[in-house]
Amino acid sequence: MSPGTPSTPPPRGPRRSRRALLDPDGRPRRRQPVAALMLGAAGVVFGDIGTSPLYSLQTVFSTHHNSVAPTEQDVLGVISMIVWCLILIVTVTYVGVILRADNQGEGGILSLANLIQRKLGKRSAQASIALILAIIGATLFYGDSVITPAISVLSAFEGLQVANPELGAWVVPAAVVVLTGLFLVQRWGTGAIGKAFGPIMVCWFLAIAALGLPHLLSDLSILRAISPSYAIVFALDRPVVAFIAMGAVVLAITGAEALYADMGHFGRRPIALAWLCLILPSLLICYFGQGALILSDPSAIASPFFRLAPSWARIPLVVLAAMATVIASQAVISGAFSVSRQATRLGLLPRLKVLQTSKIHGGQIYLPVVNLFLFLGVLTLVLAFRSSESLASAYGLSVTGTLLLELSLFLLLALRVWAWPLWRVVLMAVIVGGLELALFAGNVIKVASGGWLPLVIAAALLVVMLTWRRGAREYFGRRHALEGPIDEFVREIREKHVRRVPGLAVYPHGDPTTVPLALRSNLRFNRMVHRNVVIITIRNVGVPHVLHDARVQVSDLGDPHDGIVHVTYKVGFNDSQDLPAALAEAVGLSPELRVDPRKAIYFLSVFRIEPGEDRCMPRWQKGLFRLLEKFSANKTHALHLPPERTVVMGAEAQV
Repeated sequence: MSPGTPSTPPPRGPRRSRRALLDPDGRPRRRQPVAALMLGAAGVVFGDIGTSPLYSLQTVFSTHHNSVAPTEQDVLGVISMIVWCLILIVTVTYVGVILRADNQGEGGILSLANLIQRKLGKRSAQASIALILAIIGATLFYGDSVITPAISVLSAFEGLQVANPELGAWVVPAAVVVLTGLFLVQRWGTGAIGKAFGPIMVCWFLAIAALGLPHLLSDLSILRAISPSYAIVFALDRPVVAFIAMGAVVLAITGAEALYADMGHFGRRPIALAWLCLILPSLLICYFGQGALILSDPSAIASPFFRLAPSWARIPLVVLAAMATVIASQAVISGAFSVSRQATRLGLLPRLKVLQTSKIHGGQIYLPVVNLFLFLGVLTLVLAFRSSESLASAYGLSVTGTLLLELSLFLLLALRVWAWPLWRVVLMAVIVGGLELALFAGNVIKVASGGWLPLVIAAALLVVMLTWRRGAREYFGRRHALEGPIDEFVREIREKHVRRVPGLAVYPHGDPTTVPLALRSNLRFNRMVHRNVVIITIRNVGVPHVLHDARVQVSDLGDPHDGIVHVTYKVGFNDSQDLPAALAEAVGLSPELRVDPRKAIYFLSVFRIEPGEDRCMPRWQKGLFRLLEKFSANKTHALHLPPERTVVMGAEAQV
């Protein structure tokens, strides 16, 4: 079946390719024990949603939402809302269904859009709409990635004020120190971080369950909130109050979108098992315990989580909460790394420096530039807002927006690719989509009080992505014109008997139909061409991994004896773009490739962009594009080229 032929009956469900079982070098992947992956997932994936009990109910009953009272009807209604959001959105939708929509092991909204494009064809209207929605969702996720570390760590250290009001002055400085340390350790990779953080998070989940259990047992009537009737009655009886409460209830499911974005780090099964066996039960017990506490002591609404603990345990609890919230930030940080690399591969961002931090899991990566910008953004928010309550209004909009967009894309995939019956798609859209839409609407009203923040972040990143996409299409089109057709160039070399000198020259080049600028410049200035010329094009095929024996294709460019060949090297999202390794794999696949790759000289083609008077884009957008181009990763490092055997040549254009 051709992926671009929608009329062909599509498969009934997702199929697992053998590529998902390969490491980035194409070799069979060594499997880690599921228990170890579950532990790592607990330390990376569930930190965000796992620390929501710190501030969720406090925000619902805060003075900002003082129309929600600590009465039996309101408490049972709010707890019931939280329970069913965890069941319907996180357990059923994400863990049960959306995590199955993996792009050969990878998750995240951009990966999902790419999967739809591959199946329906990139030129189809539905695939184009999917990409647009994914870009918007990705920008909202970045907003979440900046706000989550700030609100989580601040909320943990605010427990100092509960234990001793005089310690309130230390909240912001302590948060700054801890967050700085968190971003400094990112270079060690999510695998190592997960091993370190996993045991701490297991202790955290056991601790919050232990805190909530005594209060739950003291008032088992709180378990009535398991029935969705209490949420429905609350919404019908006090619709305005319930609507306001929905804007804060969403805080209980923040991090659900990170489950999908981080799937490439650990896999679906360990994430699902960890959620069902540990995280969900612990969260439910903690929320039930907080609800029972509020019913017995309405004054506890000021800080229901820390009031669960006896006074002697509050300082140790603050320490544990601080560690847990640091880990909570890891979920969105690692998710931002994955989304950034996918955006780069889809041509939405310039080439960024990517460091692979695991030889086993291709999804475990570190992007220094993204890490720096996230750190600066988080630090700015902590110093500007200075409390979790101030940031709470800014938090829900990006989360609910991302949830809605991911659900929309998934339903498109289920209907058009998996061939789900229409009634099933409609049922899920009505139940889950209706709930997510209500949560989104409850947060829209908070735009003026802080909800503008994720919108500003998303809008800025949307401008960046669209500018890069437009500029690359416009100005690299000029590069295409300067390069000229490769067939004419090769024919010119033969007909004009251009001097050939000994040596192996390798030219990395993105377009197999044109001449590398460095090769054309070499001929123009030096009046010669090397005896063996290899033009290598690295082709991103839109999947996480490519089979080792399917990566290399060789073309003799019409003449099997002229010593000029073209090599196409296919890579996926998580495959290393190692050009010397590509050359080594190609050696021997053609009579013209009987060479020693260790003696190769690499010629990089550079196309510089200088200021000019071209009016094809607004001046501000041209300036932004030039700035983004300067942030592009060094190609020598990105392609793993040996500096002592790399020459840079090219041309320039005015913008």
